Amino acid sequence: MGVRRRLAVFCAKLTDRLIRRLKMGNGGSFPGYVARLVDPQILSRLADMVREKVIVVVGTNGKTTTTSILCHVLEAEGKKVVTNRMGANMLNGIVTGFVLAADKSGNLDADYACIEVDEFASGYVFSRLKPHCVVFTNLFRDQLDRFGEVDAVLDRLKEAVMLVPDAALVLNGDDAVSYSLSYGCGNPVVSYGIGKEFLRDAPGDNTWESVRESAFCRLCGEPLEYDYYHYGQLGGWHCPKCGARRPRPDYSAEDVERGKGEFTFRVVSCGAENAGRKGLGMKKRGRRLSEGEKPGALGGAGGVFGVKFAYDIYNVLSAYAALAAMDAVWGFGEAMKNYHYGNRRESMFVIGGGQVQLHLAKNPMGFQQKLSYLQQDPRPKDVVIQINDTELDGQDVSWLWDVDFQTLRDVSVGRIVVGGTRRYDMGLRLKYEGLLWDFTSDLQKTVLRLAQEGTGNLYVIVNYSGLYRMNHILKGLENSGKLRKEARGHEVDCGVFISKSAQFVR
Repeated sequence: MGVRRRLAVFCAKLTDRLIRRLKMGNGGSFPGYVARLVDPQILSRLADMVREKVIVVVGTNGKTTTTSILCHVLEAEGKKVVTNRMGANMLNGIVTGFVLAADKSGNLDADYACIEVDEFASGYVFSRLKPHCVVFTNLFRDQLDRFGEVDAVLDRLKEAVMLVPDAALVLNGDDAVSYSLSYGCGNPVVSYGIGKEFLRDAPGDNTWESVRESAFCRLCGEPLEYDYYHYGQLGGWHCPKCGARRPRPDYSAEDVERGKGEFTFRVVSCGAENAGRKGLGMKKRGRRLSEGEKPGALGGAGGVFGVKFAYDIYNVLSAYAALAAMDAVWGFGEAMKNYHYGNRRESMFVIGGGQVQLHLAKNPMGFQQKLSYLQQDPRPKDVVIQINDTELDGQDVSWLWDVDFQTLRDVSVGRIVVGGTRRYDMGLRLKYEGLLWDFTSDLQKTVLRLAQEGTGNLYVIVNYSGLYRMNHILKGLENSGKLRKEARGHEVDCGVFISKSAQFVR
């Protein structure tokens, strides 16, 4: 078996090298596919070599950022971590992460594995990785043609959890859907949530009014009631019939405030208060406070964390709760001081003298959050929206009708331009909101023109398949502008230089 493992790793690494040399992509999944052809058990064999813990992250939104935070904090403590950094979260992509991290002898030198897992692949992956901890971020509608409605995704995840009865489940207590995974399970459960309502009182912010994914109790079927919403179905929920309700979280975000361009909050442990508390067949496992210790802020400068987006509060919370559950929280606050949240999904560029921001929005809730972010920017702005319908995106784009695009009326938008394979669907959606827009089949030229001649404040919103391509385009435009500026500063023949630069941009 050792020979087979080594051969699988060798073939995967060779495949990855060829893909990159031939510039055929980043090799996210195909090396893993090759490795599994050689050794179908390669993932289990390599996962068994992880010395300490295997942590997996599942959910609709926030998987990539939460996994990245986990890796960042562990690596800051000197731990060796294997992960699927490129976001390839199906089985072959996860195998790629492991085999490329292994050495030529087929051995893996890793203290931890932090793996992002697609909900559809959860059963296949859990059975092979045997994780010690499973983090659930949230459950919203996503890729309806592939997943179906939220109930279908939830059923699949319940089956996956049954395969790992000893794994600690880290659940979002504010989400009645994902928290229902704790009902009747024998796994240790840790919950997290945001202590009080914090968005509704923000001027002009209608995020709290957005589409809900859960209307009924998962135990008795009675319509749920809410004391408050954060966004979507996340908030203070309870069932008036059977008594099911939002738990008091083991880890809570308190004192959430919105300042200029960011949210600040404290992470508070309620482990002592929750210790031993049970309900609906649930077990709790939080950090127990020592005798005489009071619940209080954890980590950060003065115990305070700062994030740009509301949903990143949950990402920080879930990562902290997972590490605490694994007794690996250590210097979380110190490590987060220099963490960059973008992960190529929220990036900033300077092109043609203008500011260009790139954002990923791949489902109704994600898109609504991006529009909420636009509301926080009072400056005039232009907006480019790219909607594709590849297998990566989901071919059903009917979810666009669940997004409240009326927000664009209230954010000082100069021009709206839509592109992508489903640009006409996107245009029709905007038409029904009474918004004016333009089509484009050349996003590169459109972005460059708007950056140079528009408001100087451009937002580019894309769904999944357009993300990496658009990153590449924007980096190319930004770098070509820097090269032109440098060339003029050194008195280079500008005519010749700009001609070559233009060829590069095209």
